[in-house]
This record gives sequence, structure tokens and C-alpha cells, in this order.
Amino acid sequence: MTEGSSTPTFDASVAPTGQQTGRRRGRTLHKIVRNWRLYVFMAPALLTVLIFNYLPMYGIQIAFKNYIPAFGMADSPWVGLDHFIRFFNSYYFWDLLWNTLSISLYGLAVGFPLPILLALAFNEVRVGFFKKTVQTVTYAPHFISTVVMAGMIITFLSPSSGMLVNLLEALGISPPNFLTDPRWFKTMYVFSDVWQATGWGTIIYLAALSAVDPGLHEAAILDGASRMQRIRHINIPVIIPTITILMILNVGSLLSVGYEKILLLQNPLNMSSSDVIATFVYRIGLLEAQYSYSTAVGLFNSVVNAILLIVINQVVRRTSENSLW
Repeated sequence: MTEGSSTPTFDASVAPTGQQTGRRRGRTLHKIVRNWRLYVFMAPALLTVLIFNYLPMYGIQIAFKNYIPAFGMADSPWVGLDHFIRFFNSYYFWDLLWNTLSISLYGLAVGFPLPILLALAFNEVRVGFFKKTVQTVTYAPHFISTVVMAGMIITFLSPSSGMLVNLLEALGISPPNFLTDPRWFKTMYVFSDVWQATGWGTIIYLAALSAVDPGLHEAAILDGASRMQRIRHINIPVIIPTITILMILNVGSLLSVGYEKILLLQNPLNMSSSDVIATFVYRIGLLEAQYSYSTAVGLFNSVVNAILLIVINQVVRRTSENSLW
């Protein structure tokens, strides 16, 4: 209010909250209308995630019910946490958890560093034909289907006619029973998976290494730096953010061991080391029709993965600037 006047005056630069919100909504709507082509382009991916990832979450409720198909989800009796308690108290709980964790940690310890080392090696190769040939050879196993891969493993390691078994016998080495000995199952699974995935995993690291400024290497060479010193002090720091993000994603999926190849290689003799949570859910849910119990076990698996992802992301966030969020 000005002096000598009864009419109040307001600062025009300070708009009421309602007006500010309306203006923000108007600007947002204007941006959406202006960039409608981008939103149409995004729509199929968003709809796919919504339909196949979020809508099925409605069925999680059967983990807390005694689901009877004749009654449907709504009318099936509610049992609360009974299925979870049954799983935690079962004699096979710790065996399933140990098999799942040991295979995941084994694969992470062996398979995670190899794409990094291979990408650093590829980055140092200057002969174009040799580099492309080796890259093609290492990428090719990624495109082999899981069923074909399992068939190849059985063909190579069969006790009676396996190519690798016959080669070891020709060299005077007594081969173990790779397919039936529980002590060899995890090694067989992990190394076959590493062989199939290592070459393809280098693509991400090679893309990150392409961001290295060649001038840094030229300056390091003039300063007398060796190749190993340049890799250590120039290349590796550039790919550290990529390594961190992929490590977070891998740790966040420790219990997500794919069941397809394990199921194809599984037999009654190696069951003690090959039965993981994923194969147990498949067997209990689809073969024995215990839908509620298998859903509860699968939900437990997903919740543990989510907790691991959040924890490792928070740890990385507090120790470095690289994190998912």
C-alpha cells in the first residue's frame, strides 16, 4: 500500500501459487504439443513396458492367497504370509539360495572382468583386418540360442561320445563326468556362459573408449609413458563410470539366474548343485500347479534383487559420483 492512498498495491513480479502452477502446466502442455512426434515415437516402448511389466503385477496378490483357478483371484481365500513362511522353513531353502548365489557370484567374478580386459586389448590393436576378425569370432557365440548352446555342451562333454572327453582321453587324461558330477556343474555353466557373452560385452566398453581424446595419448607418448601406463592412467579412468553402472546392475540381479540353460543341463545326478530359485519356481508353479507358492517364491526373489540394487547404488553413490540415481 502506498503512502496517502487507501488502495493496496501488489508486487506484480510475485504471482499467486495457483497462477504459477497454471503457467507451468501450460508450458508443459505446449512442449508436449510442439514435440508430439517424439512422444508418438516413445509410445510403443512405453506401452510395451506398461502391458508386459506393470499390468502383470496385479497378479502378485496370489502370493498372499491360496489361489484356486475356479474361484479366480478375487474370490480365492487370503492366507497372508503363509507361503513365505513355508518357503523359509523348508529344508531346501538354504540349498536353493546357496546354489543361486554361488552361481551368480562365480559368474560375476569370472565373467565381469573379461569384457573389460578384452575391450582394452581390442582398443590397442591397430591392424584392422585382424581386429575385425577377432571381434567377429568373439561376438558370434552371443547369437547362439540357449537350446543350441545346451546341445553343444552336451555334445562336447558327453561321457560316451563327447569331443572334449575323447580329446582328454587321447592325451591320457581321465576326464571327470562334467554333465553328472555336481562339483563340475557350476564351472561348466559359468564358463560356457562366459564364452558366449564376453565378446558381446566388450561393445559397451569399446564405445566408452571411443571417447578418449587421442591428444592425451600423444602427450603421454611424448612424456615417455609406456603402453601399460597409458592404459592405466588414460583408458581405465574413462571407462570407470561404465564399469560402475554395469557392476551395480549385475549386483542388483544376483538372484536372477536364468533358468533356461540350467533346466536344459539339469538331471537327477547334478540336481544338488543345479537347482536354483528360478528352476524351483518353474517346477513348482508350472509342473505341480502350486501357483500361489511359486508366486511367493518368485516375489521373494524379486524383492531381494530390488534391495540389493538399492543398497549397492547407495554405497556407490556415497563413495563416488557414479550411480544409477
